[in-house]
Amino acid sequence: MIQQSKMDRIKELVELLNKAGKSYYSEGRELMSNYEYDALYDELGMLEKETGYILSNSPTVNVGYEVLSELPKERHESPMLSLDKTKSPEALAEWLGSQKGLLSWKLDGLTIVLTYDNGQLQKAVTRGNGEVGEIITNNARVFKNVPVTIPFKGKLVLRGEAIITYSDFERINEQIPEADAKYKNPRNLCSGSVRQLNNEITAQRNVHFFAFTLVSAQDVDFDNSRQRQFEWLKDQGFSVVEYKMVTKDTILDTIEWFEKTIVTNDFPSDGLVILYDDIAYGDSLGRTAKFPRNAMAFKWTDETAETTLREIEWSASRTGLINPVAVFDPVELEGTQVSRASVHNISIVESLKLGIGDRIKVFKANMIIPQIAENLTQSGNLEIPEVCPVCGGKTQIKQVNDVKTLYCINEDCQAKHVKSFAHFVSRDALNIDGLSEATLEKFIQHGFLKNFCDLYHLEKFRDEIIALDGFGEKSYENLLTSVENSRNTTLPKFIYGLGIANVGLSNAKMIVQALGNDIEKIIHAGRQELEKIDGVGAVIADTFASYFENEKNKEEFYKLLQEMHIEKAQDNQNNQILTGKVFVITGSLEHFENRNQLKERIEQLGGRVTGSVTGKTSYLINNDSHSTSSKNKTAAKLGVPVITENEFLEMAPMNDDGR
Repeated sequence: MIQQSKMDRIKELVELLNKAGKSYYSEGRELMSNYEYDALYDELGMLEKETGYILSNSPTVNVGYEVLSELPKERHESPMLSLDKTKSPEALAEWLGSQKGLLSWKLDGLTIVLTYDNGQLQKAVTRGNGEVGEIITNNARVFKNVPVTIPFKGKLVLRGEAIITYSDFERINEQIPEADAKYKNPRNLCSGSVRQLNNEITAQRNVHFFAFTLVSAQDVDFDNSRQRQFEWLKDQGFSVVEYKMVTKDTILDTIEWFEKTIVTNDFPSDGLVILYDDIAYGDSLGRTAKFPRNAMAFKWTDETAETTLREIEWSASRTGLINPVAVFDPVELEGTQVSRASVHNISIVESLKLGIGDRIKVFKANMIIPQIAENLTQSGNLEIPEVCPVCGGKTQIKQVNDVKTLYCINEDCQAKHVKSFAHFVSRDALNIDGLSEATLEKFIQHGFLKNFCDLYHLEKFRDEIIALDGFGEKSYENLLTSVENSRNTTLPKFIYGLGIANVGLSNAKMIVQALGNDIEKIIHAGRQELEKIDGVGAVIADTFASYFENEKNKEEFYKLLQEMHIEKAQDNQNNQILTGKVFVITGSLEHFENRNQLKERIEQLGGRVTGSVTGKTSYLINNDSHSTSSKNKTAAKLGVPVITENEFLEMAPMNDDGR
């Protein structure tokens, strides 16, 4: 009966680990933490050893998982095996024995095989499932440090790891507004970047490549030394993974050096690799079904700390996804204080059986990213919110590919309208510095912003804002100053900031000017009246009128007006000297700070500015009148005069005050 229960547990573990592995490697999703995966993997290995029972699809004998993409595939000349591993430094020293070894970082990215012939990069293939990989040659050519030409003219095959640094990972994630679209870790980002169908995207991601194995180099003698191979690869222009030569007597101190160094590294590493320096000796040991015997992986023994779960923060994003974040009593891990960890989704919440007040163990994945290792109490009493923390609307649990996630289903949720707030504070609208989309998203999630008016009452949340990551007293004061400055604005910028569909700043200026800067006329203007305005068509007239027909919009407009000091419009009716003129601006400027300033001047005088030269264009402004640009060529073809900035100022001179 004991043997049967162990065999049943083996089947359960194989299914669980294969599902988690496929999700992580092929789909870029996490069903469990690395800590939990390693613990279950070790349990499976122990049970297989005890029982002698190994399933054909066990992750202990299968090398990897099929990847899903449209990239062409190719079978490797020799299988790319995984490495056997240990978490014991003493076991690593015993494995090394009397031999010398190269101890290096085990980089956490995507393994790539590069082939060169006649000094040229011929082919790059991913590891794939160990037997078959994907051809990514065009992408490898745009890695930051891969040479496309090397001095060696024979055939060369080498393996290495493609990685993305933590700093680039953070930079790229900051550019992704949707919380659920952000990458969970650098490895997932690297995998997606390396396997792009468009290598322009790969180039933008700053992928780096570090060689860790020389497979073959035609007719080159390396004196039977792996270290000599590494040195030779450096001479060919390759970046080689950082390594140190060790013996049984020095390996423990060297491991300690790596452990101290990893906390300051900008690249992800989930352990170390030891490789026999003696090539012939290592090769003579052969291999198992899954592991080569000439190398061994060392995984960090994760430093864990026990603490108490105090709260789960539910963080809503613009896509409606609500992410759980664990907040616990602060503990020290790897030299820093930690009090928060992302739990990612409802499936992980359920697998950990989380509850407020539970005793949990936390660790830093790769000694960097805080995660929950296990739940000692497993009360399972955590209530999944039925309402959104931002808007109070109903939530819904959705299940996709065995992963449960929580969503807000209220289409009017403020978290889903971050872009509306971002538009309102943009330079051409209210011009409030210090409010990036990421900051706005934080403010909305914490309940500081529910409508545009709330921007002018942030002082109510002074202490909470100062306590936010990336904020402080100085940032808060700068933000408040910018908010106060934004109260002084013009009616066109104010209306443009409302985000009325199809209404740009130029359209807003035209409407405001045509209706005499009269607020009541503007908000009660009918479609036919609006269509009579030059530059306002049926589509703009409809969306503009529809916006103010909505009582909720009209109410918010009046409330906002009370926060503003609308600048009195200048009477330009007698100075509309550019009425009917259409301008296009190109090239650099000397008298105006930028094109927007020149555009504003033209519109003040009744003119219009468009982006391309057509038969309706009156003038092309270009300080380089002899330019061979496409706009100059089109102007010449259509007989459109090309004038300089000085010639424009002769046509429309400015007063002493710059008006």
